[in-house]
Amino acid sequence: MKIQILGGGCANCKRLEENAKEAIKALGINAEIEKITDFNQIMNYGVMMTPALAVDGIVKSTGKVLTKEQIINLLK
Repeated sequence: MKIQILGGGCANCKRLEENAKEAIKALGINAEIEKITDFNQIMNYGVMMTPALAVDGIVKSTGKVLTKEQIINLLK
């Protein structure tokens, strides 16, 4: 499983990344986190608001920082 964090590296992007790491740890799954900061790549995902979270290339959330619990629900 690959989790992509899409955003320019702002504080919200970093919080989303940390929450994703905590969710992966809580679930005990093997997942890779990829940070995508290039706005052309982000636009290719169809994302207009960051931070965004994608799982295996499919955008699951845009424009908000999901909590660890919300990310856990997405990954189940």
